[in-house]
Amino acid sequence: MDEKIIKGTSKFLSFVLRHSPETIDLKLDENGWANVDELIPQSNKHKVPLDFDLLQVVVATNDKKRFIFNEDKTKIRASQGHSINVELNLTEVVPQGFLYHGTVAASIDSIKETGLQKMSRQHVHLSKDKETAIKVGGRRGKPVILTVDAERMQLEGFKFYLSENGVWLTDEVPARYIEF
Repeated sequence: MDEKIIKGTSKFLSFVLRHSPETIDLKLDENGWANVDELIPQSNKHKVPLDFDLLQVVVATNDKKRFIFNEDKTKIRASQGHSINVELNLTEVVPQGFLYHGTVAASIDSIKETGLQKMSRQHVHLSKDKETAIKVGGRRGKPVILTVDAERMQLEGFKFYLSENGVWLTDEVPARYIEF
């Protein structure tokens, strides 16, 4: 299957399932699930070619595992990263040691002042390894990797969750827990 089509479909699904389902008149349930039998025709109706085979390829090959099917593949949702209000039913997980956040130099002064904020998303995203943080930070320029003392944060009352695709989530990271 054409890599360009897969990548374009992945970007489209990220937009629709994480931020703006209404652009194709799609309804998500309170947990962010979309019915596959609704998603496919709505996508095609809005000039984005999609069929079940392509959907399966995108879910299976997405390097960040951004999307998941339910058990019988009748529903699909984004694993995390929503700017719309959905309840992902995440279970609190206790992090061990440090987590990482990739950003760019232009953001450092603001982060030193206010810490890491979720902004328009439901959570701040952190990774368990520096390599992933480098990839994330590198999307907007030369990456700067921040080290977050997640274990200390958790001991001091902050909650952490681990999304189905391995992204660590929390509501905020005050600057005092960040090594710049």
